[in-house]
Amino acid sequence: MKVLIIGASGLVGSHCMEYFKEKDVETIGTYRKYKTKGTYFFDPSDQNCFLFLDEINFKPDVIIHCAALTNVDYCEEHEKESEELTVTSTAVINEYCKVNNIKLVYISTDYVFDGKNGPYSEDDEVNPVNIYGKHKLAAEKIVENTPNFIIARITNVYGEEERSKNFISHLISLILTKTEKTFNLPFDQFATPIYARDVARMIYMLILDDKKGIYHLSSTDYYNRFQLASKVTSYFPESNHLCLSPISTNLSQQKALRPLYGGLLNNKFLLEYPDFKLTNIDTFVLKIIKNGI
Repeated sequence: MKVLIIGASGLVGSHCMEYFKEKDVETIGTYRKYKTKGTYFFDPSDQNCFLFLDEINFKPDVIIHCAALTNVDYCEEHEKESEELTVTSTAVINEYCKVNNIKLVYISTDYVFDGKNGPYSEDDEVNPVNIYGKHKLAAEKIVENTPNFIIARITNVYGEEERSKNFISHLISLILTKTEKTFNLPFDQFATPIYARDVARMIYMLILDDKKGIYHLSSTDYYNRFQLASKVTSYFPESNHLCLSPISTNLSQQKALRPLYGGLLNNKFLLEYPDFKLTNIDTFVLKIIKNGI
């Protein structure tokens, strides 16, 4: 099996690349802005964007599409750019997969739901409330026209990352560097955080077993943003230089609407893989402390 990971310099993509290589899967990845080791430049707006595969004689059996514009508020104010980087790019990748009989794994989000009755199962009705969610849903609809696809919805992903961009890693970085900062964190936005390596492990199993369709990937945690930060800082007594302040979403001045009761139910995945061992926030933070990072 040969796997191409689009967006391999990001959190999910980098963990997928690392894990698949550990499993001796022939894997390469791409980047668009931030180059990491072993990745190739890829811009789906270029009509010759897949030419590099011919140049390196790499014919993928599977493409994992992790790339997207994920800044929700930025998307709200830059709708055209969001559409190009999320919807149009997916259409280009999807067409390549259809023509070349390649399995497409698309990474999506719980933001395709309105957040009124979460956490959500795969059968629940979608109803995005912001531009980011609408464009991710539009991309899903494109992918569903591919003969062989997996749509893996995730949210609040955390884990080891070269740039420590994800919220939990960023928080730990601020704690360890004793950086003073105040966080105004919504207490009424709930989600299901998941460890990026678990996402990679889950996707690997789904591909290996030739699964198809929509899967919700989540862990056992269900927190609002304030609870999540409080959980992490509770492991670091020296974190009093950080000020965590709970606020309501109405006062947060976020440009895009947020699904308040979001998150995902992983019942479908766990019924098919009942012995899968999930990571939670406590396990991850203890691992970081143990490794002295």
